[in-house]
Amino acid sequence: MAVAFVFPGQGSQTVGMGKALADAHPAAAAVFAEVDEALGQKLSALIWDGPEEALTLTANTQPALMAVSLAALRALEAEGVALAGTASFVAGHSLGEYSALAAAGALTVADAARLLRIRGNAMQAAVPRGQGAMAALLGLDFDAADAVAREAAEAGGVCQAANDNAPGQVVVSGDKAAVERAVEIAKGCGAKRAMLLNVSAPFHCALMRPAADAMAEALAAVTVSTPVVPVVANVTAGPETDPDRIRAHLVAQVTGTVRWRESIGWLAGTAGVDGFVEVGNGKVLAGLIKRIAPEARSAGYGQPADLAAVKALLGL
Repeated sequence: MAVAFVFPGQGSQTVGMGKALADAHPAAAAVFAEVDEALGQKLSALIWDGPEEALTLTANTQPALMAVSLAALRALEAEGVALAGTASFVAGHSLGEYSALAAAGALTVADAARLLRIRGNAMQAAVPRGQGAMAALLGLDFDAADAVAREAAEAGGVCQAANDNAPGQVVVSGDKAAVERAVEIAKGCGAKRAMLLNVSAPFHCALMRPAADAMAEALAAVTVSTPVVPVVANVTAGPETDPDRIRAHLVAQVTGTVRWRESIGWLAGTAGVDGFVEVGNGKVLAGLIKRIAPEARSAGYGQPADLAAVKALLGL
C-alpha cells in the first residue's frame, strides 16, 4: 500500500483537542510545550480549556491545529508508526501545509508555530472585519464555480475561487458584496446550496496580498530544509522537495486557490496512493478524500483510541 499523511486546516478545531494524546504520550506533551515556548503564550491551556471564541481567533487556531497535528504525529511515532518509512507523501489543507512541512522535517515545530501566528495575524489584519466574505457553492464543479466568481466580480470587487475542496464543493472569497452576488448567481446556475460562511476574513484571494507580503518577509528569515518525503503543495497540486520553491508556494498560497481536489486526485491517481492517514483533530479531510477518491482507504489519528484503525489501515 502507498500511503500519504494529510493534515487538517481551519474549521477542524475543537476545545480539548490533543489533551488525551498529551496525557498518554510524553512526546506529544513535549510538542505543546515547544509551541507554548515558541509563542511566549500558554496556547496549550487555550486549546484544552477554551474559551472557544478565543480558540477560533485565526491567530490562535492556526498554530493550535498545527500543534495538535504534530503531537499526534509524535504519538504515532511512539506507537511504532513513523512517517519516514510509512508515508510516501504528505499534504495539508491551507494552514495544514505548515503541519505537513513540519512533519516532514522541512520546518521546525517552533518555526511553524511562529509562522502560523504571523500568518493568522496578517490574514486577519489584511481586510477590515465585515468587508470581506467567503461562501460555499455546493453542487457546482470547479469550472462552473470559477465562472460564477468571475461573473460576480465583473460588477466590481474581488471574488475568486478560494478552496476547491472536493467535487461539487467549492468556496469563493472576496469583497462581501461580490461574494453575496456570487451566492445569488450560483443559485441561478443550478447550485444545490450556496451560503455565506461564518469566517473572520476572506482567505485565499487577492485581498490577502498584504498578508502574502508579510509571509514572504517571515519565510525569508527561517530555514526551510528538504523534506524527508515530498510535500504536495496547495497551489500546484503537485509534489515538491526544493526548499526555495516550498517557500515560494507558501507565499503564493495566501492569495491562491487551495487545490485540494486536484492534490488528492494526483496522489490517488498519478502517485498511486491508496491509503490516507489524517493526522490531527477531526475527520474533515477523510470525508473530502472519500468524495475525491472513493476507492482509497483512510483513517484518522487525533486521539489514542484511533490507533487501532490506523494500524489496520497500514496492515500493522
